[in-house]
Amino acid sequence: MKIITTPMCEEIVRLAGVSDYIVNKNPDEEEGDLAILLSESKVKMNSLPIKINTPSQVFESIKKVAEIVENDLFDEDVTAFFDDFEMCKKYLNSDFKRDIDVKVYSNFLKDIVLDMGFNIVGENFDYVIFPDYLKDKVIETDNLVEIPSHNSISKNPFEKIEMRYSLLENLI
Repeated sequence: MKIITTPMCEEIVRLAGVSDYIVNKNPDEEEGDLAILLSESKVKMNSLPIKINTPSQVFESIKKVAEIVENDLFDEDVTAFFDDFEMCKKYLNSDFKRDIDVKVYSNFLKDIVLDMGFNIVGENFDYVIFPDYLKDKVIETDNLVEIPSHNSISKNPFEKIEMRYSLLENLI
């Protein structure tokens, strides 16, 4: 099976045990059997959309890719990938609840703030959390928290989670 993946998903593919793959930001430019890419992306070829915004999404994505390529990875094997990443380990399979109300711009940030236990509200919020690419569109002026998006952060999903979750932990 010829696998094409995007740069954002390459680490997941590698950790799932795939050694022969092509990386291209635009998988449809390649000839392949399967594209592994972020769930928001669309391609013409067969694809496996994955999410990698939260530790549990990263865990599930590694397991999904390993299953597709028929690589036996046990839960303990996947959990070991999290060992060097404090925030990733802390929030993997966590059930935090916080008494902090936030307004959130963008779906990927909703995944993150829900995972961290914040309450998403439309008004009477403590903070406004938004991705850097919407900086000019945010109309609120107080308690703004800007989070780096895909293009201005490490492509490594663990490093990405560490950075984003650390920024949001500062609100606690």
